[in-house]
Amino acid sequence: MDFNKDKTMDFSNDKTTINGKTPEERIQELREIINYHNHKYYVEDNPEISDYEYDMLLRELEELEKENPHLITPDSPTQRVGGKPLESFEKVIHVVPMQSLNDVFDKGELYAFDTRVKQALGSDVEYVVEKKIDGLSVSLEYENGRFIRGSTRGDGIVGEDVTLNLKTIKSIPLVLKESIPYLEVRGEVFMSKKEFIRLNELQEEAELPLFANPRNAAAGSLRQLDPRITATRKLDIFVFNIQSIRGKTFSTHSETLEYLKHLGFKISPSYKVCKSIDEVWEEIQRIGEQRDEFPFEIDGAVIKVNSLVQREILGSTTKAPRWAVAYKYPAEIKETVIKDIYVNVGRTGVLTPNALLEPVRLAGSTVSRATLHNMDYIIEKDIRIGDTVLIRKAGDIIPEVVEVVFEKRKGNEIKFTMPEKCPVCKSDVMREEGEVAYRCIGVDCPAKLYRSIIHFASRDAMNIEGLGPALIEALMNKGYLKSVADLYYLHNFREELVKMERLGKKSVENLLNSIERSKDNNIDRLIFGFGIRHIGLRAAQLLSENFGSIHELMNASMEDIMKIEDFGATMAQSVILFFKQETTREMISKLEAAGVNLVSKSKESIIDDRFKGLTFVLTGTLSSFTRSEASEIIKKYGGKTSGSVSKKTDYVLAGEDAGSKLTKAQQLGIKIISEEDFKKMIE
Repeated sequence: MDFNKDKTMDFSNDKTTINGKTPEERIQELREIINYHNHKYYVEDNPEISDYEYDMLLRELEELEKENPHLITPDSPTQRVGGKPLESFEKVIHVVPMQSLNDVFDKGELYAFDTRVKQALGSDVEYVVEKKIDGLSVSLEYENGRFIRGSTRGDGIVGEDVTLNLKTIKSIPLVLKESIPYLEVRGEVFMSKKEFIRLNELQEEAELPLFANPRNAAAGSLRQLDPRITATRKLDIFVFNIQSIRGKTFSTHSETLEYLKHLGFKISPSYKVCKSIDEVWEEIQRIGEQRDEFPFEIDGAVIKVNSLVQREILGSTTKAPRWAVAYKYPAEIKETVIKDIYVNVGRTGVLTPNALLEPVRLAGSTVSRATLHNMDYIIEKDIRIGDTVLIRKAGDIIPEVVEVVFEKRKGNEIKFTMPEKCPVCKSDVMREEGEVAYRCIGVDCPAKLYRSIIHFASRDAMNIEGLGPALIEALMNKGYLKSVADLYYLHNFREELVKMERLGKKSVENLLNSIERSKDNNIDRLIFGFGIRHIGLRAAQLLSENFGSIHELMNASMEDIMKIEDFGATMAQSVILFFKQETTREMISKLEAAGVNLVSKSKESIIDDRFKGLTFVLTGTLSSFTRSEASEIIKKYGGKTSGSVSKKTDYVLAGEDAGSKLTKAQQLGIKIISEEDFKKMIE
């Protein structure tokens, strides 16, 4: 079949056939085409069609399966991501133990391994050398050529069933090219260097802890209880061993690798068969010299006896085979001098100290900067400007200072202190108790403005339709947005906006009208839109209900704010610090001058008091309205909502996929209502 010829969707008027084929025939044909292109793209890295053409094929298959749900099978390309999040992973007992390898660290230990092997065999031996991918070892099981189960290594005897997560990895074939009765293979799930950097950027933006290295990131991604999260992490795999097989026999390991490649697996990259231990050592050195050029991390090279018969003779200990070892490359560490320490301000306002270094060649590239992580790290290591230090690449990617060479300290080194004012916008820098991070709290700090405007315009905040991330970036580049308040002055640039790429007169009018409508929002949306640390949607609503205006809130004391139910000292202090900033007050003045509402409408909006004194907790997905909209309705009838279930809760409104809040409500005997029950209550 020429898979490139069939790229389009052409339904005839007769819905029982598509291009002369029955739905069942067309579905099977589409699956074969999509699996072919998946293999070309994710395994061979040699795509033959565009992403758009691929997406159209997948969409056609999805539509056909939706119309014919009885034809959906677990190995369909549409079923790689699906289902509800798991409560926990099931245990899997490995019939063939997934053993670890003994390590060798230098040439002498490697040659000693070769001596032991030859003494046990009494003959020469052939080896296979493979790159040791730094990831997470897994088992993949197939019956009659179809993927049935995948599991982690665990302790080698008992692992965890992560089938749904492994199905999201597109380099894992769901259907093999041969329908063999049973096959179990072992592979290494990993995250590319590029994806690791992208993921950590997202973690930083979301104010979540950064992953230390690609291996930790891959392991954490594969063990997500929700496969949809795993799917976003773009994991990959190399398969390197047959654990068990029925219906086939082989004489060498290299034969098994070629057979696995034939079946559709992505096998150990560029493995080499070596006739002697000298040749093995040359290959290990070659891999070591090139390791920085690989798009994935390796932490060594694996050396295996090629003959499967010889492997049987050599056998294994309880922990590791005697026919293989892993050569571990030493981490490259270089000495240099810290010329200065400067601070970067991230999009969330976090200040990160970095070292400016005397340039030095490290792990294949010239390094002139290194992360110092945070102030605690600097204090712990006693790092000073002018120090001679040892540096390495954390996870072989991010340069970091390992330690100070104290014997080279001269006495004129300078201690570093974190600035009290943001180096970008000069707003106050705050470090909360119990946190390591120092952060800028300036609302209009240019370093965090892009993210701030995205949040300010979001649905639960000011709800400005048509103002997406790409447009925000373009408006900032043009110099039209230097503050969130500048949104309300965009009408002054109406003619210029119309001329911008991807904007026309109608789009500009819709955008400006949406901005104009947002002026009339209640102040809870405005407070939430400010992005005050620790102040979420519910906290913003409580502030709106307890203070008559933004000006009243701006002049409130800690004691005034802490009187609000569910407000603690941390939340109150965050509000106080935000409103005392001069940049905040300037922004509010600009908003007021533009006609943005700064007065609370909470009490005015109450229709009647049928829910007076009642507390609702919302959980799960509602079909008729969002949880935010349901919360607004409850407030209009005099009730209030809470983010957690307690004995004070009167009702739990439970939608689809309700989680732990529903369970707790059941345990406490709280009345649980459905969406239909809620509709009857508000009719």
